[in-house]
Parts: sequence; C-alpha cells; structure tokens
Amino acid sequence: MVTFSHTLFYVKDIAKIIEFYEKAFGIEAKLVHESGLYAELNTGGTTLAFADEALGKENLPEGFHPNNLGKMPSACEIVFTVKDVHKAYEHAVAMGAIALVPPKQKPWGQTVAYVRDPCGVLIEIASLMVQE
Repeated sequence: MVTFSHTLFYVKDIAKIIEFYEKAFGIEAKLVHESGLYAELNTGGTTLAFADEALGKENLPEGFHPNNLGKMPSACEIVFTVKDVHKAYEHAVAMGAIALVPPKQKPWGQTVAYVRDPCGVLIEIASLMVQE
C-alpha cells in the first residue's frame, strides 16, 4: 500500500518561508533541520515540507522550474481550508502574502481566494466543501 507522506516545495529561503507560514496561517514548524536546508510544518496527517533550492539542484541534476514571483505561478497549489476565507485572506496578505485573487464564491457554494507566499508558491484559501 502507498501512503501519501508529504508535499515538498523547493524555495530560496527556508527560515523566511517558515516564519511566513507561522505568521500568516498560524502553522507551527514541526521540524527545521540544523543545516537550514529542510523544514516541515505541523499541518496534520500529511506534512507540508520545504527544502532549499540548493538541495533541489543536488536531487535533480537535470534541473527544475523554481518558484519565482517574477513569473506566473506553477500549476500546483497548497490549499488551506478555513471557516472565514475573507479574514484569512486579509491576514495572509497583511503578513506578507502576495494577493492574486480576492475571495469569490464558486457555483458549487465554496468560497476561494488565491495568494502567493514570499517564495512564489501558489496558495488557495478555501471554505470547506458542503456536501448535500
């Protein structure tokens, strides 16, 4: 059986990104390696992890497309569900998130907003899906 363990993003500044997620979303670090090249956030069952781009270059010698605020976001995102999307969106932006799309209600009833973290990773802030 395969278990979904974690999602990892390569970023330029581990300390900065961990501080951002702690302030913007109240998510505490679960692990920050003493090398400063790897960190995990305490996000529940599946871990959200970050590794330094230098480690990414070592792991993927053929290269990769780094997250870059000067370019369009990658075609993947982190999704956080919250009770109040408007409040979470405003707080994240006040803490350094880059605003992309303010909260909007989708036809299926869910409210979503989009920001990018200081390293360029795309984040969706969404209300819980209501099942009827």
